Amino acid sequence: MGFFGLFNKKKKEVLDKGLETTKQSVFSKITRAVAGKSKVDDEVLDNLEEILITSDVGVDTTVKIIQRIEERIARDKYVSTSELNTVLRAEIATLLTENNTENAEDWDLPTDHKPYVILVVGVNGVGKTTTIGKLAYQFKNAGKKVYLGAADTFRAAAVEQIQIWGDRVGVPVIKQQMGSDPASVAFDTLQSAKANGADVVIIDTAGRLHNKVGLMNELKKIKDVMKKILPEAPDDVMLVLDGSTGQNAFEQAKQFASVTQITSLAITKLDGTAKGGIAVAIQAELGIPVKYIGVGEKIDDLNKFNPKEFVDALFNIEKNTTADDK
Repeated sequence: MGFFGLFNKKKKEVLDKGLETTKQSVFSKITRAVAGKSKVDDEVLDNLEEILITSDVGVDTTVKIIQRIEERIARDKYVSTSELNTVLRAEIATLLTENNTENAEDWDLPTDHKPYVILVVGVNGVGKTTTIGKLAYQFKNAGKKVYLGAADTFRAAAVEQIQIWGDRVGVPVIKQQMGSDPASVAFDTLQSAKANGADVVIIDTAGRLHNKVGLMNELKKIKDVMKKILPEAPDDVMLVLDGSTGQNAFEQAKQFASVTQITSLAITKLDGTAKGGIAVAIQAELGIPVKYIGVGEKIDDLNKFNPKEFVDALFNIEKNTTADDK
């Protein structure tokens, strides 16, 4: 069994609850789209296309999904409206799996080197620090020795926020004065972590997307100094996005991907928003795997992303018996 264990019933319930707002919104729209229809025809597909786009699944991804459903109709000659939900789930899950071959349950830390280094990027206000804290909590709970690096020396209170999470989780935080060189903080963090036999290092960075050249240079310098201590570092460059901002999150992902190589995504604040489809759009269109999703404020409300479970939670409208017309 991998580091995060099985996608158990409790996690499934948290995911279902967190994505309830998106699901209810999608459910009510699909119910209206198929009202009075027995088979999926062009009108139903046109309505479905509009539903997916307004749920922030994204235009390109929606076109792919509709094409796949059309191919299935051509192959099977007939798809009933009662089958639409099952077909929709299957096609979206397939699309997501194509860009995320890593099995959520089997993932574990590499054994050929340590510490495993995660460099976390993202603009201010997306839940970056909270995600780092929750990640540290999960790794520590799994028996791993964790170090945090406070390399966002640009924003006031960023260092203090990381320290608060470090104290809460019970892991050391390596920091310097505000305005210090972020690469120096990263170097100190990795040096200390390696000397003390740490398993995981998570480093916070400044989210200055408005200054692309500055950000690009800063991240390159951080990576270069870390490689002096550990050639494999960083193992993961994780971009944190606020899922509740919908298409804005998608634009941020594109902007960050143009600045540095992003290897994974953490999408936060998917609870209480009708924009849960954005996780589908970002992964399918940018080809960057979603690794974690935040579906609540509790310390353990950060789930390893499982495409099938996510799609089931998002589109499993058969569980609903009524729909609010919104």
